Amino acid sequence: MRKTIIVFFAALLLCGTAFAKDQSIAYIDMSYILKNLPQYEQANEQLTMLSKRWQKEIDAAQQEARVMATNYQTEQIFLSETMRAQREQEIVAKEQSVLELKRKYFGQEGELYKKRGALIKPIQDEIYNAIQDLANEKRIDIVKDRSADPALIYMSSKLDISDQVLHKLGAK
Repeated sequence: MRKTIIVFFAALLLCGTAFAKDQSIAYIDMSYILKNLPQYEQANEQLTMLSKRWQKEIDAAQQEARVMATNYQTEQIFLSETMRAQREQEIVAKEQSVLELKRKYFGQEGELYKKRGALIKPIQDEIYNAIQDLANEKRIDIVKDRSADPALIYMSSKLDISDQVLHKLGAK
């Protein structure tokens, strides 16, 4: 009985190593690839410019709300009860519009998110297609991203196909 168990585990171990040797693995460094693609840099620049423009718009609206609140503080003793209530509502409405602008531009489903998807997604698709083509050509079973794998301690440079992916994409 004991010999049977030992033989079973030995056979299992041999099968496991046989299957492991049949698989070929390669690595890419996605951050390196993206840094070396001009279209990615252009898309990032465009996103940065949009983000700055939208942030200026938000900052201006916030400044307007602060001015309204400051003016209200200095004038409130001269205002009637109805005028005070009206001014408070205007200030709250302005602050709400600032929050709405932030949500519109920078929220989870905001304009920046949509624009990033429109600009970056085609580039990512192009990279993934190049990786898939290269993997098929070289008969690579698994391609991992070393920039996204914190557990990776060492990798032989001959397993890195990042430059080959860039070449396939036409980047220098």
